[in-house]
Amino acid sequence: MKLLPLTPNGQTPVRALTIAGTDSGGGAGIQADSRTMAMCGVHACVAVAAVTVQNTLGVSGFHEIPPEIVAGQVRTVVSDIGIGAAKTGMLASTAIIEAVAAVCEEVGIGRNGTIPLVVDPVAASMHGDPLLHASALDALRDTLIPLATVITPNLDEVRLLTGIEVIDDLTAHKAAEALHALGPQWAIVKGGHLRTSSFSTDLLFDGETFHELTAPRIATGNDHGGGDTLAAAMASALAHGYSVPDAFAFAKEWTRRCLEASYDLGAGHGPVSPLWRLHEDPASSA
Repeated sequence: MKLLPLTPNGQTPVRALTIAGTDSGGGAGIQADSRTMAMCGVHACVAVAAVTVQNTLGVSGFHEIPPEIVAGQVRTVVSDIGIGAAKTGMLASTAIIEAVAAVCEEVGIGRNGTIPLVVDPVAASMHGDPLLHASALDALRDTLIPLATVITPNLDEVRLLTGIEVIDDLTAHKAAEALHALGPQWAIVKGGHLRTSSFSTDLLFDGETFHELTAPRIATGNDHGGGDTLAAAMASALAHGYSVPDAFAFAKEWTRRCLEASYDLGAGHGPVSPLWRLHEDPASSA
Protein backbone atom coordinates (compact mmCIF):
# COMPACT_ATOMS: atom_id res chain seq x y z
CA MET A 1 0.00 0.00 0.00
CA LYS A 2 1.27 3.46 -0.90
CA LEU A 3 1.00 5.56 2.26
CA LEU A 4 -0.34 9.09 2.16
CA PRO A 5 2.53 11.57 2.50
CA LEU A 6 3.45 13.21 5.77
CA THR A 7 4.22 16.92 5.75
CA PRO A 8 7.76 18.03 6.62
CA ASN A 9 8.21 19.81 9.93
CA GLY A 10 7.20 23.45 9.79
CA GLN A 11 5.00 23.08 6.70
CA THR A 12 1.22 23.21 6.81
CA PRO A 13 -0.40 19.83 6.10
CA VAL A 14 -3.63 19.25 4.22
CA ARG A 15 -6.69 19.62 6.43
CA ALA A 16 -9.89 17.65 6.88
CA LEU A 17 -12.91 18.05 9.14
CA THR A 18 -14.75 15.39 11.12
CA ILE A 19 -18.29 16.19 12.29
CA ALA A 20 -19.14 13.46 14.77
CA GLY A 21 -19.51 12.35 18.36
CA THR A 22 -16.85 11.63 20.94
CA ASP A 23 -15.95 8.24 22.42
CA SER A 24 -14.96 8.42 26.08
CA GLY A 25 -13.22 5.06 25.65
CA GLY A 26 -11.08 6.49 22.85
CA GLY A 27 -11.76 3.73 20.33
CA ALA A 28 -14.23 5.25 17.87
CA GLY A 29 -15.82 8.56 16.92
CA ILE A 30 -13.79 11.73 16.75
CA GLN A 31 -10.88 10.07 18.55
CA ALA A 32 -10.60 7.36 15.88
CA ASP A 33 -11.02 9.92 13.10
CA SER A 34 -8.28 12.16 14.50
CA ARG A 35 -5.83 9.27 14.94
CA THR A 36 -6.31 8.06 11.38
CA MET A 37 -6.11 11.55 9.91
CA ALA A 38 -2.88 12.26 11.79
CA MET A 39 -1.32 9.01 10.59
CA CYS A 40 -2.43 9.90 7.05
CA GLY A 41 -0.62 13.23 7.12
CA VAL A 42 -3.75 15.29 7.69
CA HIS A 43 -4.44 18.04 10.22
CA ALA A 44 -7.79 17.04 11.77
CA CYS A 45 -10.32 19.73 12.59
CA VAL A 46 -13.38 18.71 14.60
CA ALA A 47 -17.00 19.70 15.02
CA VAL A 48 -18.39 17.86 18.04
CA ALA A 49 -22.03 16.84 17.51
CA ALA A 50 -22.49 14.69 20.62
CA VAL A 51 -20.65 13.49 23.69
CA THR A 52 -21.05 9.79 24.44
CA VAL A 53 -20.69 7.85 27.67
CA GLN A 54 -19.09 4.59 26.56
CA ASN A 55 -16.35 2.05 27.06
CA THR A 56 -15.40 -1.22 25.39
CA LEU A 57 -18.64 -2.83 26.62
CA GLY A 58 -21.05 -0.36 25.08
CA VAL A 59 -22.72 3.05 25.14
CA SER A 60 -24.70 3.96 28.24
CA GLY A 61 -25.71 7.49 27.23
CA PHE A 62 -25.01 10.54 25.11
CA HIS A 63 -25.52 14.28 25.20
CA GLU A 64 -26.39 16.24 22.06
CA ILE A 65 -24.59 19.49 21.31
CA PRO A 66 -26.98 22.33 20.33
CA PRO A 67 -27.38 22.30 16.54
CA GLU A 68 -26.30 25.93 16.14
CA ILE A 69 -23.06 25.16 17.99
CA VAL A 70 -22.37 22.18 15.72
CA ALA A 71 -22.97 24.30 12.62
CA GLY A 72 -20.89 27.12 14.09
CA GLN A 73 -17.90 24.82 14.53
CA VAL A 74 -18.09 23.84 10.85
CA ARG A 75 -18.50 27.41 9.64
CA THR A 76 -15.66 28.86 11.70
CA VAL A 77 -13.18 26.13 10.72
CA VAL A 78 -13.89 26.36 7.01
CA SER A 79 -13.81 30.16 6.93
CA ASP A 80 -10.40 30.43 8.64
CA ILE A 81 -8.44 27.19 8.30
CA GLY A 82 -9.89 25.71 5.14
CA ILE A 83 -10.31 22.00 4.51
CA GLY A 84 -9.75 19.58 1.65
CA ALA A 85 -12.46 17.12 2.71
CA ALA A 86 -15.03 16.47 5.44
CA LYS A 87 -16.71 13.47 6.99
CA THR A 88 -19.68 12.96 9.26
CA GLY A 89 -20.21 10.33 11.92
CA MET A 90 -22.64 10.27 14.84
CA LEU A 91 -25.07 13.20 14.47
CA ALA A 92 -27.68 11.99 16.99
CA SER A 93 -30.82 13.93 16.01
CA THR A 94 -32.91 15.40 13.23
CA ALA A 95 -32.07 18.95 14.30
CA ILE A 96 -28.32 18.32 14.20
CA ILE A 97 -28.50 16.52 10.85
CA GLU A 98 -30.49 19.36 9.32
CA ALA A 99 -28.11 21.97 10.76
CA VAL A 100 -25.08 20.08 9.41
CA ALA A 101 -26.66 19.70 5.97
CA ALA A 102 -27.49 23.40 5.85
CA VAL A 103 -24.03 24.60 6.89
CA CYS A 104 -22.34 22.16 4.50
CA GLU A 105 -24.29 23.65 1.60
CA GLU A 106 -23.50 27.14 2.87
CA VAL A 107 -19.71 26.61 2.94
CA GLY A 108 -19.37 24.39 -0.14
CA ILE A 109 -19.04 20.96 1.47
CA GLY A 110 -20.58 18.08 -0.46
CA ARG A 111 -21.30 17.12 -4.03
CA ASN A 112 -22.85 20.52 -4.80
CA GLY A 113 -19.70 22.32 -3.60
CA THR A 114 -15.97 21.94 -3.99
CA ILE A 115 -15.14 20.05 -0.76
CA PRO A 116 -15.72 16.26 -0.84
CA LEU A 117 -18.02 14.89 1.87
CA VAL A 118 -17.90 11.35 3.27
CA VAL A 119 -21.14 10.51 5.09
CA ASP A 120 -20.87 7.67 7.58
CA PRO A 121 -24.55 7.36 8.63
CA VAL A 122 -23.89 6.19 12.17
CA ALA A 123 -27.12 4.84 13.67
CA ALA A 124 -25.91 2.38 16.30
CA SER A 125 -22.73 1.27 18.00
CA MET A 126 -21.15 -2.08 17.23
CA HIS A 127 -22.89 -3.39 20.36
CA GLY A 128 -26.29 -2.35 18.99
CA ASP A 129 -26.66 0.66 21.29
CA PRO A 130 -28.62 3.42 19.50
CA LEU A 131 -26.61 6.51 18.51
CA LEU A 132 -29.32 8.12 16.40
CA HIS A 133 -32.92 8.88 17.24
CA ALA A 134 -35.16 6.71 15.05
CA SER A 135 -36.98 9.78 13.71
CA ALA A 136 -33.67 11.13 12.37
CA LEU A 137 -33.35 8.45 9.67
CA ASP A 138 -35.65 10.46 7.40
CA ALA A 139 -33.45 13.53 7.90
CA LEU A 140 -30.42 11.48 6.88
CA ARG A 141 -32.17 10.26 3.74
CA ASP A 142 -33.71 13.59 2.78
CA THR A 143 -31.11 16.23 3.70
CA LEU A 144 -27.62 14.86 4.29
CA ILE A 145 -27.17 11.75 2.13
CA PRO A 146 -28.10 13.65 -1.08
CA LEU A 147 -25.15 15.99 -0.35
CA ALA A 148 -22.65 13.14 0.04
CA THR A 149 -19.76 12.54 -2.28
CA VAL A 150 -19.73 9.02 -0.87
CA ILE A 151 -21.77 7.20 1.78
CA THR A 152 -20.24 4.41 3.92
CA PRO A 153 -22.92 2.57 5.94
CA ASN A 154 -22.40 -0.77 7.63
CA LEU A 155 -24.87 -3.55 6.87
CA ASP A 156 -27.21 -2.70 9.76
CA GLU A 157 -27.34 0.89 8.53
CA VAL A 158 -27.94 -0.32 4.96
CA ARG A 159 -30.99 -2.21 6.23
CA LEU A 160 -32.29 0.79 8.19
CA LEU A 161 -31.84 3.15 5.22
CA THR A 162 -33.07 0.90 2.41
CA GLY A 163 -34.98 -1.98 3.98
CA ILE A 164 -32.65 -4.45 2.25
CA GLU A 165 -31.05 -7.23 4.27
CA VAL A 166 -27.68 -7.97 2.67
CA ILE A 167 -27.01 -11.70 2.78
CA ASP A 168 -25.08 -12.36 -0.45
CA ASP A 169 -23.64 -10.73 -3.57
CA LEU A 170 -27.04 -10.23 -5.21
CA THR A 171 -28.55 -8.37 -2.25
CA ALA A 172 -25.33 -6.36 -1.84
CA HIS A 173 -25.66 -5.10 -5.42
CA LYS A 174 -29.35 -4.29 -4.89
CA ALA A 175 -28.48 -2.44 -1.69
CA ALA A 176 -25.81 -0.39 -3.48
CA GLU A 177 -28.36 0.60 -6.12
CA ALA A 178 -30.91 1.54 -3.46
CA LEU A 179 -28.34 3.60 -1.54
CA HIS A 180 -27.27 5.42 -4.69
CA ALA A 181 -30.93 6.21 -5.42
CA LEU A 182 -30.99 8.25 -2.18
CA GLY A 183 -28.77 10.83 -3.91
CA PRO A 184 -25.07 10.43 -3.08
CA GLN A 185 -22.53 10.56 -5.87
CA TRP A 186 -21.09 7.20 -4.77
CA ALA A 187 -22.42 4.49 -2.44
CA ILE A 188 -20.45 1.82 -0.59
CA VAL A 189 -21.77 -1.48 0.75
CA LYS A 190 -19.23 -2.90 3.16
CA GLY A 191 -18.90 -6.66 3.50
CA GLY A 192 -17.03 -6.75 6.79
CA HIS A 193 -20.07 -7.90 8.79
CA LEU A 194 -21.17 -10.45 6.18
CA ARG A 195 -19.25 -13.39 7.58
CA THR A 196 -19.99 -15.91 4.82
CA SER A 197 -16.38 -16.52 3.76
CA SER A 198 -12.78 -15.91 4.72
CA PHE A 199 -12.77 -12.83 2.49
CA SER A 200 -14.45 -9.45 2.85
CA THR A 201 -15.80 -7.85 -0.33
CA ASP A 202 -16.87 -4.20 -0.44
CA LEU A 203 -18.83 -2.59 -3.27
CA LEU A 204 -18.49 0.97 -4.58
CA PHE A 205 -21.22 2.14 -6.98
CA ASP A 206 -21.63 5.42 -8.89
CA GLY A 207 -24.95 4.64 -10.57
CA GLU A 208 -23.34 2.93 -13.55
CA THR A 209 -20.30 0.91 -12.53
CA PHE A 210 -19.66 -1.44 -9.62
CA HIS A 211 -16.15 -1.49 -8.20
CA GLU A 212 -15.41 -4.57 -6.05
CA LEU A 213 -12.57 -4.73 -3.55
CA THR A 214 -11.83 -8.02 -1.81
CA ALA A 215 -9.36 -8.65 0.99
CA PRO A 216 -8.71 -11.49 3.45
CA ARG A 217 -10.88 -11.24 6.54
CA ILE A 218 -8.94 -10.41 9.72
CA ALA A 219 -9.87 -12.75 12.56
CA THR A 220 -10.13 -10.43 15.55
CA GLY A 221 -12.76 -9.35 18.04
CA ASN A 222 -10.98 -6.03 18.44
CA ASP A 223 -12.75 -4.10 15.68
CA HIS A 224 -14.10 -1.10 17.57
CA GLY A 225 -13.88 2.02 15.43
CA GLY A 226 -13.40 0.15 12.17
CA GLY A 227 -16.16 2.00 10.33
CA ASP A 228 -14.98 5.39 11.57
CA THR A 229 -11.43 4.53 10.52
CA LEU A 230 -12.51 3.59 6.99
CA ALA A 231 -14.48 6.81 6.53
CA ALA A 232 -11.69 8.93 8.02
CA ALA A 233 -9.12 7.27 5.77
CA MET A 234 -11.32 8.01 2.75
CA ALA A 235 -11.66 11.66 3.80
CA SER A 236 -7.89 11.84 4.30
CA ALA A 237 -7.19 10.47 0.83
CA LEU A 238 -9.75 12.82 -0.72
CA ALA A 239 -8.09 15.74 1.08
CA HIS A 240 -4.82 14.66 -0.54
CA GLY A 241 -6.50 14.86 -3.95
CA TYR A 242 -7.35 11.19 -4.58
CA SER A 243 -10.31 10.20 -6.74
CA VAL A 244 -13.16 8.42 -4.95
CA PRO A 245 -12.23 4.93 -6.28
CA ASP A 246 -8.57 5.42 -5.34
CA ALA A 247 -9.53 6.83 -1.93
CA PHE A 248 -11.77 3.81 -1.36
CA ALA A 249 -9.00 1.36 -2.28
CA PHE A 250 -6.60 3.15 0.04
CA ALA A 251 -9.13 3.24 2.89
CA LYS A 252 -9.96 -0.46 2.64
CA GLU A 253 -6.31 -1.48 2.81
CA TRP A 254 -5.63 1.06 5.57
CA THR A 255 -8.48 -0.35 7.64
CA ARG A 256 -7.27 -3.91 7.06
CA ARG A 257 -3.86 -2.94 8.41
CA CYS A 258 -5.52 -1.23 11.38
CA LEU A 259 -7.46 -4.42 12.12
CA GLU A 260 -4.22 -6.40 12.02
CA ALA A 261 -2.76 -3.97 14.57
CA SER A 262 -5.84 -3.92 16.85
CA TYR A 263 -5.27 -4.55 20.53
CA ASP A 264 -7.01 -5.70 23.70
CA LEU A 265 -8.55 -2.97 25.83
CA GLY A 266 -10.96 -3.25 28.71
CA ALA A 267 -13.35 -6.18 29.02
CA GLY A 268 -15.01 -5.81 25.61
CA HIS A 269 -14.01 -5.02 22.05
CA GLY A 270 -10.64 -3.33 21.71
CA PRO A 271 -9.96 -0.72 19.03
CA VAL A 272 -8.46 -0.95 15.58
CA SER A 273 -5.15 0.89 15.52
CA PRO A 274 -3.66 3.18 12.87
CA LEU A 275 -0.52 3.47 14.98
CA TRP A 276 1.05 0.59 13.02
CA ARG A 277 2.45 3.27 10.71
CA LEU A 278 4.77 4.46 13.49
CA HIS A 279 6.45 1.07 13.48
CA GLU A 280 6.58 0.43 9.73
CA ASP A 281 7.28 3.85 8.22
CA PRO A 282 10.50 5.41 9.58
CA ALA A 283 9.61 8.75 8.01
CA SER A 284 6.54 9.02 10.22
CA SER A 285 8.62 9.12 13.39
CA ALA A 286 11.48 11.24 12.07
